[in-house]
Amino acid sequence: MARVALVTGGTRGIGKAISVALRDASYSVAANYGGNDEAAKQFYDETGIRAFKFDVGDFDAVQAGVAGIESDLGPVEVLVNNAGITRDGTLHRMSYEDWDAVIRTNLTSCFNTCRAVIDGMRSRKYGRIVNIGSINGQAGQYGQVNYAAAKSGIHGFTKALAQEGASHGITVNAIAPGYVDTDMVRAVPPNVLEKIVARIPVGRLGHAEDIARGVLFLVSEEGSFMTGSTMSINGGQHMY
Repeated sequence: MARVALVTGGTRGIGKAISVALRDASYSVAANYGGNDEAAKQFYDETGIRAFKFDVGDFDAVQAGVAGIESDLGPVEVLVNNAGITRDGTLHRMSYEDWDAVIRTNLTSCFNTCRAVIDGMRSRKYGRIVNIGSINGQAGQYGQVNYAAAKSGIHGFTKALAQEGASHGITVNAIAPGYVDTDMVRAVPPNVLEKIVARIPVGRLGHAEDIARGVLFLVSEEGSFMTGSTMSINGGQHMY
């Protein structure tokens, strides 16, 4: 029977590429999304992957959402925490609401989803968790104290949970993407984007599929000895 994989923020951008790659590798995929019903319908029409709507920053909503997925598809054995937002601005101009929204969606969501699946993974002595961090959680970024803090938090969360899960057959790893050609990056002004690309040694933005391939390795049997690690996929922009 196919293992069930849950990908948060799984209907667009990097999340979509991960969902499709897992489907193509014969996983039974549940793609979570937060609010864009039109994009979720288009995703389902294109891929045939079921999309489940719930707010990953809401603990109770996640508990209910995961219970629904497990009722429909079976126990979640692979979890990819990809959901994320930006609310950029320098600290002296940043509102509490912009701080809280990013921490809630990008970091608290990891606790919520992992808490919903960890007991089942422990009882079955198997689990694969991949948390999507960021180059900006490693190196920092001007105007992103909220985003950098959340993504840096993911890297620490990953290392701690990996230690807890190792004796129960659960691996927990992170991927830190660099700048990837998604809607979020394409929204950057062209003159700024040009400067970003100039700092990437391989000379291009990443592709969502580059990140998906990393996920496939980490959730595979070939990746079973790797836990507590952060895989940097950034074209050499930051070597950490």
